Amino acid sequence: MHRVCRVAAGWLLGMMLSLAPARAEPFQCPHSGGTFVYAAEAAASTLDQMISRAIATRDIAMNIYETLMTRDENNRPIPDLAQAMDEAPGGMTYAFHLRTGIQFHNGKAMTSADVAASFVRYEKVGVERGILANVESWDTPDAGTFIIHMKRPQPTFIETLSAFSAPIVIIPSEQRDVPAGQLVHPVGTGPFAFDGEGDGMVRLRRFEAFRPNTAFQNRTGLGGYKQACFDTVVFKVVSDPAERAAGLRAGTFQAVEDVVPEERDGLRHDKNVALLTMPDWWIQVAVPNVSFPPTDKLLVRQAIQAALDVDEIMASAADRDFRPNPGFQHAGQGAYTDAGKETYNRHDPELAKKLLADADYQGEPVTLLTSEAYPAMYNAALAVQQQLQAIGINARMKVVDWHALVQMAAQTTEGWNLQFTAWGTQPALGPLSVMRFFVQPNAVYKPQGGQDDPDVLAAWTEMNLAPVQAVRQDAFARMQTLVLERVYALPFGSVAKVQGVRTDVDGFVPFRVPRLYNVWFGHPGP
Repeated sequence: MHRVCRVAAGWLLGMMLSLAPARAEPFQCPHSGGTFVYAAEAAASTLDQMISRAIATRDIAMNIYETLMTRDENNRPIPDLAQAMDEAPGGMTYAFHLRTGIQFHNGKAMTSADVAASFVRYEKVGVERGILANVESWDTPDAGTFIIHMKRPQPTFIETLSAFSAPIVIIPSEQRDVPAGQLVHPVGTGPFAFDGEGDGMVRLRRFEAFRPNTAFQNRTGLGGYKQACFDTVVFKVVSDPAERAAGLRAGTFQAVEDVVPEERDGLRHDKNVALLTMPDWWIQVAVPNVSFPPTDKLLVRQAIQAALDVDEIMASAADRDFRPNPGFQHAGQGAYTDAGKETYNRHDPELAKKLLADADYQGEPVTLLTSEAYPAMYNAALAVQQQLQAIGINARMKVVDWHALVQMAAQTTEGWNLQFTAWGTQPALGPLSVMRFFVQPNAVYKPQGGQDDPDVLAAWTEMNLAPVQAVRQDAFARMQTLVLERVYALPFGSVAKVQGVRTDVDGFVPFRVPRLYNVWFGHPGP
């Protein structure tokens, strides 16, 4: 192994210094104790974070697990379980120096062997294991050092590694060979430990041996100085929006994942409740299955695209919380582009009918896969069904629970043609995170034969490897255009989310994941 040269990564060191003034006192819980109940919209199909991109999994799991690198409040890479990162000249080697004194929830001390085992498992089962495609190897010269060797320079590697849509969470080495989906008792290093599940609930407990990152003084993003103030956190699945609102009003729930428009006016007048708006929470989208007839035909997919009246769809789905968006970044993000906008919101029934005739469409069923767990997605599917039926498409609804939808969309290429979902964390993390949806090993549009579209793959490769940022941005615009023109996804627009929290809860700040550390009851809680 060649000697790793310390590149103090000015961006990294500068961020650490700016976020962690030397004379500031680190966060301490003003009050400790109590049980915090968070009402979630949908059940987590798994707590095996490595194998899932689902919001419901990440919301729970990222209070349990930690990673080598993560993102701060402003979406910049920062160290998490790493104390420092060194990059060798030429970008072919990255050395991560681990924080000391870190324990897993089972009492085992974390070492580089656990990090290596986590990478081995992720390379086998990770839903976004393509992030390691350019990694040649890794080694552990000592218990506190983990070194990654690259096949070729990748200027986006740390950006990719720090993303938390489906991160490489660090697990004990003895769990290295646990098959996908069978890691039923999650063990991490985070501020909360798994304490059981059942009856629509997952329970976490404060991990008393947790060691916060002393390079920071407070929580930032999914990193920083973290402290569990609650004794217990309970995630409870409450799919009925009215039940969530009633529970928040009564104090049965301390926070709820989503407050639908119909419930907001009543809660706004409740002095015990605060409503917190997150603009551009997600991009709502329908994903065609190009391996299942009739959406295996481009002309059929283009007919569906041409028929859509997005304003009508989103008025039904999201009411006032919607703004048009033809692409995969929100307007205002630095990487935003409207490339491919010509395909968006065409609302041209006559063109759609002509495309169907050219495709020799014979009335085959087009199955819309959706779930009532997320009303905005379900209502969008209903509106799309009506619009497709109006142009002669035999559109049928397939309504399943969220767990079944996630499993079908991930594991099958039969029985569905359009999956209705939303991408939130991925667009927020940047173009690399969201465009990974369109390349193998888990391309969401189910490319025929499991083979990447070569043009899309070429743009994706340039997005990752081009040494100049402007070239990477051009590749993103090209990739977005290809995805839209070939109808590998149908984005509807950007949607806001309103969460609710009791006013006796302090420190709760909406984020891509509900961070339930550095949050406490302003008085002795339930």
